[in-house]
Amino acid sequence: MEPVDLAFAGIARQAELIRDGEVSSVELVGVYLERIARLDPALNAFRSVLDERVRLEAEQADARRAGGDLRPLLGVPIAVKDDIDLAGEPTRWGTNANDRPVARDAEVVRRLREAGAVIIGKTNVPELTIWPFTETATWGATRNPWDLQRSPGGSSGGSGAAVAAGLVGAALGSDGAGSIRIPAAWCGLVGLKPQRGRVSTAPRPRAWHGLSVNGVLTRRVADTALFHDVASGTTEVDQDRAPAPEGTFSEAASRPPGRLRIAYSSKFPPGTITKLDPDERKAFEQTVELLRSLGHELVERDPGYGADGIPSVIVRYLRGIHDDLQTLEHPERTERRTRGMARLGGLIPPAALQWSLANERALAGRLNEVFDGHDVLMTPATATVPPRIGQLQGRGAVWTLNAVAGMVPFNGVWNVTGQPAAAVPAGFGADGLPRSVQLVGREGDETTLLALSAQLEAERRWQDERPPGFS
Repeated sequence: MEPVDLAFAGIARQAELIRDGEVSSVELVGVYLERIARLDPALNAFRSVLDERVRLEAEQADARRAGGDLRPLLGVPIAVKDDIDLAGEPTRWGTNANDRPVARDAEVVRRLREAGAVIIGKTNVPELTIWPFTETATWGATRNPWDLQRSPGGSSGGSGAAVAAGLVGAALGSDGAGSIRIPAAWCGLVGLKPQRGRVSTAPRPRAWHGLSVNGVLTRRVADTALFHDVASGTTEVDQDRAPAPEGTFSEAASRPPGRLRIAYSSKFPPGTITKLDPDERKAFEQTVELLRSLGHELVERDPGYGADGIPSVIVRYLRGIHDDLQTLEHPERTERRTRGMARLGGLIPPAALQWSLANERALAGRLNEVFDGHDVLMTPATATVPPRIGQLQGRGAVWTLNAVAGMVPFNGVWNVTGQPAAAVPAGFGADGLPRSVQLVGREGDETTLLALSAQLEAERRWQDERPPGFS
């Protein structure tokens, strides 16, 4: 296999190749380190690359493989978003306000290591993971491989750029209001926000007051499924538990979904001021027709967002930013806009936060009425194309918040309900940028989303698409 093909093969295939002795972990790591050194200066996807450490881990993985070790990700490189703890490294959060290395891996990293994965580096994020674009005063702008003048999204922007450009086969992300799904949509990737409680967030239980979950960005549905097979599970620190799936996620991704009843809607939640990008609408409508041609029943039906949907997100989001700022070693080093967002969060009274938490069940019940008689809800993944690099530079907290809210209106409410939702590719616009749709599942039902996403992948073959200049 040519090095470039190996780089884009995905973690499930890479694990097979290592297991079968067709490639070594040392060789695979070498391919990625060479590509990162050559290509990442144009992207700025990685905050740090663990060159010597990952080479040593790869050598150890090859020795274990020679000894008969058959762990599912043995020797496969994975990147870690820089809001997730990696032992021996500072968790930077897109700022220079944290200098101290952490003592222990986050639980999700521990599980990946237990499955045999080797950690290649940490990926860039917007400061405190606040924004759906990845530009910081400390670490610079991260760029989209499909258009270097545009953002890859955020807050898992570095992870999205790295996977899309073939600098790693999979990268950890977190999603507090779309932060896995948005970069997946804008980078042409698969981005599943799992059910709350599916993947541990320890040592940060109920991050952003239950909005944020951990997950992964990949090029292939099988890679996402494999990740969830090895990374799912919580600890006593976590306060949520997800319903157990029937069978493995990999089994779900490999079987036909059957004939599904799918509701679809492009309605914006109340209070959102935006327009749907014409090519996004075209991609959405083409996906409706593709799903019909595959034998599914499609019915237009809007979810009951209500007047309380977006406020329920904003209250937890702002208060979560405020709380995160208090944990930093040097909060005074953060950007003015970040401190402005934290001040807004400090104005959220305890009663408002309690209202959002107490209202979750009623909001979820109303939103989930769309699943009465339907298995999946489909919406556009985003309303617009990604912003240009520097487009929001120098803007204040409120101005930026209002601007980005119109770009990504479809995502955050499903963080309040906690149920699974995925962004999957839906072709390209006339501008050459990826378009995407969002698939929302019933509570705990990632398996239906994986099966349906795999069926779409087989039809659209998005895994074969590579950004020009990175193939």
